[in-house]
Amino acid sequence: MDQRTELSEFLRSRRARLRPEDVGLPDHGTRRRVPGLRREELAQLAGVSTAYYIRLEQGHGESVSVAVLDSIARALRLTQAEREHLQRITKPARRRTGRAASSRPQQVRPALQQLLDAMEGVPAYVLGRRLDIIGWNRLGNALLGDYSAMPPEQCNMAWHVFLDPAARELYDDWEGKATDVVGILRLDAGRDPDDPRLASLIGELSLKSADFRRLWAAHDIRDKGHGTKELHHPVVGRLTLRYETLRPAGEPDLVLVTYHADPGSTSAESLRLLASWAATGPSGDGEVGREADRVVEVSGDLSGDPSTGGPGAASTGRKSSPEASR
Repeated sequence: MDQRTELSEFLRSRRARLRPEDVGLPDHGTRRRVPGLRREELAQLAGVSTAYYIRLEQGHGESVSVAVLDSIARALRLTQAEREHLQRITKPARRRTGRAASSRPQQVRPALQQLLDAMEGVPAYVLGRRLDIIGWNRLGNALLGDYSAMPPEQCNMAWHVFLDPAARELYDDWEGKATDVVGILRLDAGRDPDDPRLASLIGELSLKSADFRRLWAAHDIRDKGHGTKELHHPVVGRLTLRYETLRPAGEPDLVLVTYHADPGSTSAESLRLLASWAATGPSGDGEVGREADRVVEVSGDLSGDPSTGGPGAASTGRKSSPEASR
């Protein structure tokens, strides 16, 4: 990723989303040739000269001070993640060096994998650089996809969201999920712009997905956080789950993502049944296996006729029998 181009396009995109009334400037009703604030208006808000800001927006950020960057960030109403991104792309000297380090495959520590496996009732997975999915537990595998059966290049959250057709049926708000994924990927690109595997991933997604190209061009920035997701699972139907993002100490490039349902909710019961199904498979023996078979049957009835392509459809593109991850 060219840092000068990224800086220029990022500043323009943030300026374009602001209107004069958003920042307390009078709008005299004159027709604007481009959306958002004019350069001179932004410079006035930041307390710098118009010429200085224009040069910065052209990608010349080598000599800009931290204080000026903070002023511009305030004027642009940047989020904390956007502020950090601006600082990284403005100061190339602060970039992480060592292409070999970013190219080395990441692995989950044995103790962290043991923790994942011990979380039997909680779907969980570990994300590394460029949103690679590098670890998971059995319920996480059953909830989001059979990672154990995928080639390494497909064990990536961005690849899953944009190139796996099942993702569009899985996420109720697919657009929101896709926007978050692209924003996180762009944040990663700012952290390590010389990562060849990241460049290859962005190239593949740009070539194969018009939605990715559209969202990438917006220059939005996101960081991993917490919230609620609505899912349409092909086995247990609709789920409302809360997710949390945890960062293992001493491993800044890894995050642990967990999902859970509110206690006593329908989703909690569905998650419990999914865990049973994942442990035995839809044709498992014994009482648990019969219960899991019943989940598949009932979810198909409740989610609609499978022939309509709804969440209960058999042709969702997801694996029919998730296996234990390790």
